[in-house]
Amino acid sequence: MKKIALLILLLITAYSCKKSDEEIWIDDTEPTAPIVDFGFKFDNFNVHYDTIQSQDTFERILKKQNLNGKKVSDIIKRVKDSIPTTVGFKKPYICLRSKDKYNKLEYLIYQTDRVHYYLIDLTDSVVAYKKARPLTFKTRTIAGELTGSLTQTLRSMKAEPKLSGRLSKIYAWSIDFFKSRKGDKFAISYTERYINDTIYDGVDSIRAAYFEYKGEKIYAFPYQLERKSRTEFYDENGKALKNFFLKAPLKFVNITSHFTKNRFHPVQMRWKAHNGTDYAAPTGTPIMSTAAGIVEQAGYTAGNGNFVKVKHDKTYSTQYLHMSKILVRRGQRIKQGEIIGKVGSTGLATGPHVCYRFWKNGVQVDALKLKLPNSQPMEKRDLPRYFEYMKPLKRALDSVSDLKFR
Repeated sequence: MKKIALLILLLITAYSCKKSDEEIWIDDTEPTAPIVDFGFKFDNFNVHYDTIQSQDTFERILKKQNLNGKKVSDIIKRVKDSIPTTVGFKKPYICLRSKDKYNKLEYLIYQTDRVHYYLIDLTDSVVAYKKARPLTFKTRTIAGELTGSLTQTLRSMKAEPKLSGRLSKIYAWSIDFFKSRKGDKFAISYTERYINDTIYDGVDSIRAAYFEYKGEKIYAFPYQLERKSRTEFYDENGKALKNFFLKAPLKFVNITSHFTKNRFHPVQMRWKAHNGTDYAAPTGTPIMSTAAGIVEQAGYTAGNGNFVKVKHDKTYSTQYLHMSKILVRRGQRIKQGEIIGKVGSTGLATGPHVCYRFWKNGVQVDALKLKLPNSQPMEKRDLPRYFEYMKPLKRALDSVSDLKFR
């Protein structure tokens, strides 16, 4: 009896499944969207991806595409004025071939970078174009607090780590990042580039930022005072962030010794004054001049090692010691932030660092404690327009910050 019941159950199940298959069929898989790029639906072609090899030219690439020598020569003659004479090693190119038995090359796409490319159209008369993939820009506003370095913190927030370099340049005159501490808060509003609206292509620009430094929020808003003037960064009161001097000659490193009148010298093994600030960094790290000026001295002494001294005006001079390499010459006029040498350990030094020395009216002083001159403030007549531009940007930063830290 049990066997009969089981048999009936199996028959019912089989019949139900069969009936279901005949009457209803549900496809719950999402259709695959066709790949559309460079203005083409790739599903319409046999697509071949490749990269430029060391000996490749456009002629060699075309010869690989089942084209005879006469045809290749004719193509090169027709497009030679529209494509570059050389191609970049390891740059990508794409061959779009017909989807028939002939597998004929119809288009060749050569990418010079992620956005720009050259297109050779072989479908009718041979034509070449220089083109760009469509870009879209999306605004992102984030807030956070330091958990380590700024780069590490941004990475942990799934934000572009290279933003730290952008911020260090913006705040180079107003924040000593060597003294930033865990827990310091910040917010950034910036635009990101996307190719074809989907492929991330990096940070385009910073719209606004604030960084908490020594308990104070320092805002930064890019603003162009006049149509043809350079864009500079200003705080919420219209004060320029850019000062006469940078805060330090290096980026994101450690202070190992401060200016003091009594320090035990690690090489000479005696107590003496240290009339500078030591910044430790790996050998070869670029050293920047903290202000514009003229190179007064560039050479070598037993104590200083390779060094450069820059005269900025009648009042101020700076000196940079222990370089592994000097990159400027005496009498050369240099800009603020220009690379003048590389970190080393020449002279009386136990490890790679730069000793940064600062003169005011011929006397060596502590640069970290000196109140340095600012750049020219914004004219009063420009402030109303600036405030109108700045307020919504500041509001966006503060709103995200309030949500993050409330």
